[in-house]
Amino acid sequence: MTAMRTVLEVLKMSADFLGGKGVENPRLNAELLVGHALGLKRMQLYLQFERPLAEEELETIRGFLRRRGQHEPWQYIIGETEFSGLVLKADARALIPRPETEYMVELLTKRLTPPPARVLDLGTGSGAIALALAIQWPQAQVTAVDCSAEALALARENVRRAGLEPRVRLLQSDWFASMPSGECFDLIVSNPPYLTEGEADATAAEVRNFEPRTALTPGATGLEAIQGIIGGARARLGEGGLLAMETGIAQHTAIAGLFSDAGFSRHEFIADLTGRPRFAWCWA
Repeated sequence: MTAMRTVLEVLKMSADFLGGKGVENPRLNAELLVGHALGLKRMQLYLQFERPLAEEELETIRGFLRRRGQHEPWQYIIGETEFSGLVLKADARALIPRPETEYMVELLTKRLTPPPARVLDLGTGSGAIALALAIQWPQAQVTAVDCSAEALALARENVRRAGLEPRVRLLQSDWFASMPSGECFDLIVSNPPYLTEGEADATAAEVRNFEPRTALTPGATGLEAIQGIIGGARARLGEGGLLAMETGIAQHTAIAGLFSDAGFSRHEFIADLTGRPRFAWCWA
């Protein structure tokens, strides 16, 4: 009779397998996937290292490892990701929210006092930015826009999970195209697609092969979406309103010109946590 594998043995074997497939941080990935298969958090795994695993549990783990070994993001496999204290549903309908975007939310909530009353999140994807700001600013009305019906369906699930209906309104629109005329905001925020097509092709397999390409690149230059957002934002911002975008770190000379062309007289570029100029802000 074959001896049953323990949690610790399976973790070691899983990490070795993932490392052999070129997965970064294989031990962390193994802990996340094994823990998810067993319904345990990582700390709980450490308390059950000697626990023997049944064949049904092992089969579930093998399925997760096969998917991760093909470089499917672990967030899609688990079906969740954390963002600004929220646990969001995550799947291939939308981009996985990044730490840089979380930092942009942190910057906005620290610097905007008093909080804006009317917020627009353009290209909301999973709804991460809209939900995080709605929680930080309980009095704000937030509109979350995306051109993808699939992404909006995911965002709607996350809005319901967070209990933020109807304060977070969802709208399908190609940026400003289908929004009600005359509607203005105190803050327009966006993490638009900004990679060039070449940059998108050069991303890690997890990104290139699994995340929605339209959320990564808008076209050859990477500026196509940003140009449209800046061009339409001036008419949608109230007096003194802010447009805040996450952008490419090499795009700011071009973006400064777009701000000027659109009639924005004041702008600022802000570094991310690595010191690179990631965020572009301008005021009406």
